[in-house]
Amino acid sequence: MKVFVYGGSGLVGGHLIKELLSQGHEVFAGSRKPESQKGSNQLHWVFADSSELTKGQEILEKVDAAFFMGPPGQTNQYEILSPWIEKAKQVGLKKLVLMTAMGVEHAPPEAPFRKTEIMLEGAGIPWNIIRPNWFMQNFHTFWIAGIKQDGKIYFPGGNATTSFIDARDIASVASVLLTTSKNDNHAFTLTGPESIDHKTVADHLTKVSGKNIEYVDVDPKVFESSLVAAGLTKDYAAFLVMIAGALKEGFASTILDTVKTLTGKDPITFSQYAKENANVWK
Repeated sequence: MKVFVYGGSGLVGGHLIKELLSQGHEVFAGSRKPESQKGSNQLHWVFADSSELTKGQEILEKVDAAFFMGPPGQTNQYEILSPWIEKAKQVGLKKLVLMTAMGVEHAPPEAPFRKTEIMLEGAGIPWNIIRPNWFMQNFHTFWIAGIKQDGKIYFPGGNATTSFIDARDIASVASVLLTTSKNDNHAFTLTGPESIDHKTVADHLTKVSGKNIEYVDVDPKVFESSLVAAGLTKDYAAFLVMIAGALKEGFASTILDTVKTLTGKDPITFSQYAKENANVWK
């Protein structure tokens, strides 16, 4: 199969490309700087970026299936992805998989994530939507500064538990859905295998890194300003605060067996993720 991956240099996109290549598929990976990426006979880098909404869309004429996700750090998913979904509809794509986020189905229809989902559902082409919970990888990307500088995970999560998911499991699910049709036209919420609070996360990181790491339940406003200071837009920081609020209320604690059902393998545990990334926190 020929598959297009929007955001090919990102976290989930990167793992998805590896999965697809290992199964013998040909991948066209979207990047804002395709010329700086390393390709191969089976991997071709092409231009796709939210700064130029329609540039590069002709790639959809050459592929069988496509994976779309809103660029991290941006809240206007609908504005960015709707022209691509429109193009996919025009070319009669055989399959389109969209990644949003856990709980999006409860958002109002005008919310950008939900609006994008609704557009895809009505596009008349075979689709799947995947809605993952919070990523385990956030602890070595988004929240790394506090951990490295102060040995603290700063997050407004209270003592609520979360069924964190490893980005590799999200990629595994996406690769199955892109290359098969038996689950067409269904949305799936994706979680990890256990639900743990942030104090337990801190204990895991302490154990693997050998340095004392603690969880600090910060005020949402403090959290928001620290995100803006770290370079996120005000819009996106406010969005993260909003979904952190839902986590604190317990909405991120559900455990589902979707990953196992769709891929046939057990999802990665937090302790496995922590062990594999121990060097990051040392």
